[in-house]
Amino acid sequence: MHVLIVGLGYVGLPTALAFLEAGCRVTGYDVSATRLAAIAKGQVDLSPLDHARLRFHRLETTADPAAIAAADAVVICVPTPVDEHHVPDLSALRAACGTVVAHAVPGQLVILTSTTYVGSTRDLLIDHLGGVDVVFSPERVDPGPGGRPLEHSPRVLGPASAKAGDRAEELLKRVAPSVHRVSSPEAAELCKLLENSFRAVNIALANEFADIAREVGVDPVEVIEAAATKPFGFMRFDPGPGVGGQCVPSDPYYLLWRLRRAAPTVLTAAMGAIAARPQAVVGRALEMLAAAGRDIRDAKVLIAGVSYKPGVADARETPAMPIIAALRRLGARAEFTDPLVEELVVGEEFLKRAPDPRTEPWDLVIVHTLGGDLGWLRPEQPVLDATYRLERPGDSRWEVP
Repeated sequence: MHVLIVGLGYVGLPTALAFLEAGCRVTGYDVSATRLAAIAKGQVDLSPLDHARLRFHRLETTADPAAIAAADAVVICVPTPVDEHHVPDLSALRAACGTVVAHAVPGQLVILTSTTYVGSTRDLLIDHLGGVDVVFSPERVDPGPGGRPLEHSPRVLGPASAKAGDRAEELLKRVAPSVHRVSSPEAAELCKLLENSFRAVNIALANEFADIAREVGVDPVEVIEAAATKPFGFMRFDPGPGVGGQCVPSDPYYLLWRLRRAAPTVLTAAMGAIAARPQAVVGRALEMLAAAGRDIRDAKVLIAGVSYKPGVADARETPAMPIIAALRRLGARAEFTDPLVEELVVGEEFLKRAPDPRTEPWDLVIVHTLGGDLGWLRPEQPVLDATYRLERPGDSRWEVP
């Protein structure tokens, strides 16, 4: 089986490596020469397992779309972000699907995995491809060193026809423990949006309960840990500074955009609360600085950890960006440190990470993402723990938002 992966980003590259591990011949296609060069050198953000696979296996890569015609199966794995107005950015998806439509040949199997609006598989592929079997099977990649390997996650499969479903199921079972078939591509598309909307709503609820706990003088972590002992009817979600990455900050907006004339109230409120969370962290930082008699103007504030989750060199949609931007607008000398992220573009500013956080007398440290050595933090150092996961030393100046 010759599988061609369209898009070699944080989803496409692990997908390609999983199919290689399963014994398939795999070709990776990407329009970015820079990305292909980084893959060839092994300079990519992957789990330890996938780094080992990249070293061991030979992954064919190409920037020539004509290679699509030679494959038995084509798997589309391109990013589907939203813009600054929370409107879906479909440019990469439309370009990728257009390229596949232009080069696909009868008898091929095409699998779309990118999260998107309900109806997009039909709009962008099925309606334009004759003699090609098309399915939608949403990706379930869990980035980071502690993430679940791709082969450990069941796959949902929404086929355009029974024959397409049979072919896709046979292929996907090579890289998944099981395949759950639904009746249509639209059902599978909505399944993916439900998965991440569920996370968004519960993260917003956890943040709200953290605020309630502080208002009534109770430790929010203690309350969450107590509730998590219930063996049924409760799933633990932790508060934080907001959400980042490709999925939770973006995916629900594909549903809200599709239903904009009758927007669901719970999801709309949750996404609004999530978008406002970084500013709430900034507000708490201002309170802590004021309580210490320190003016925000020229205050030295360090954001510790800026990736969207621990262990990944990925700062897409990270809440750290609006936090840093807001602090700098207010006049603070806000900097960041992160062992995996060397630089950030915040607004129109290009920021390099602080070379050694131990050498500066910070007025406040905001712990945004756990990762790396935080042993330089001392009990007397004012710390705002936006992760809610630091063990707070006794008689310290460490607080949560």
